Amino acid sequence: MRLFLLPISTRRSLIYCQRLNNQLSSEITFADKITTRASNIWLRWERAERGWQKKITSYGNKLFERIPHEEWGLKSIPPLSSRRKDEELKGKKQVEVVFPGSVIGEENVKTALQAFAGDKRQGFHTKWMWATRSGSQHVEFLLDNRLLKFTTSSKLDLAYEAGGLDVSMKELYSEIEGVLEEPAKSTSEPDAKNSIEKMLLTPSNGRLVSELMDVPELDEHVQRAVKQIEKALRVENELQEEKQDLDKINKGAKVRR
Repeated sequence: MRLFLLPISTRRSLIYCQRLNNQLSSEITFADKITTRASNIWLRWERAERGWQKKITSYGNKLFERIPHEEWGLKSIPPLSSRRKDEELKGKKQVEVVFPGSVIGEENVKTALQAFAGDKRQGFHTKWMWATRSGSQHVEFLLDNRLLKFTTSSKLDLAYEAGGLDVSMKELYSEIEGVLEEPAKSTSEPDAKNSIEKMLLTPSNGRLVSELMDVPELDEHVQRAVKQIEKALRVENELQEEKQDLDKINKGAKVRR
């Protein structure tokens, strides 16, 4: 398998696991087979022009959009079976982590992965689905045992540069470095540069990323993550504006007194 760590904004990232085609049939678990079969059936129903299958997938996809992109990403990571754990510990399998080196450094990739791992997120995972909790535990296992190989990708760098954003790659790199080095820092602190979260990808970048990396599934995952984070930022900005308006009203009321 291969992991992708893609910064979507200057504070939030997408994780995705690609199942490599050269995986031996003896290594595929029963859960993997069930998941693959269900995915193929769902894709076939989605392609139907009409009928009850199309209606089910249309309704289902609307419900799926409510599930956080972090959960979808962790669900893509295979569960940590005893056999897989033994093989990874013996060094038979080295898990590659691919990331855009012009946007985020290796140490900060590790920090971002830790946010997806283990007990920090298990309560949230349990709320949605068992598979995401299992994926989180797998990430934690790989980190704890130093079984990850970190690889920068010039193709991913190109996808970010082609995003048509108004900020330079140097500025984006600087902002991400600052945020990930101080993950617990409050956004209410006076440092304006780190308090403003910016998008790094747009929905259209999903197809570009998937084509450059030859991983078709990434398109859907990137688009979902971008839309969810853009929506979250809009809500946060609206709340901030409302707070500022209320502060102005309260200050005006005090002056009139």
